[in-house]
Amino acid sequence: MLKKIGMLVVVSVLFAGCSSVPMVDADKNSTSKKFNPPSEGRSGLYIYRPSSFGGALKKDVWVDGKCIGETAPYVFFYEEVEGDTSHKVSTESEFSPNDLLIKVQSGMHYFIRQYIKMGLFVGGAGLELVDEKQGKKDVSELNMATKGTCSK
Repeated sequence: MLKKIGMLVVVSVLFAGCSSVPMVDADKNSTSKKFNPPSEGRSGLYIYRPSSFGGALKKDVWVDGKCIGETAPYVFFYEEVEGDTSHKVSTESEFSPNDLLIKVQSGMHYFIRQYIKMGLFVGGAGLELVDEKQGKKDVSELNMATKGTCSK
């Protein structure tokens, strides 16, 4: 009985609690949602978490091994990368390494949704490429987090 109550408490915290991360100022947040073309020879990556599912969990995100930041519910990051090449977007997960390899074209934006998946006692994360129309809709409803702080 005590074991069941303990598990219920852990699951409740993972689903209900909300964590927060540092956010950019309102001007930068607004400008990033205009989806202006990336710099010459570059591609733009919007990496976002559009859900409160697993709200107490923060999950690191990296691009090509560089820390982009720590996600929380309803936040996004924008990162420009070299165009016309492949990049690895990764997220922290207790289940397995979660990497998304993406080949990008210069001048284009790509939208990568991070989602939380739950196990018995832990929460992991995954990544998926989302089409531009859906990605723009999702990101326009979120707020931009400050880049550069990862927990690991």
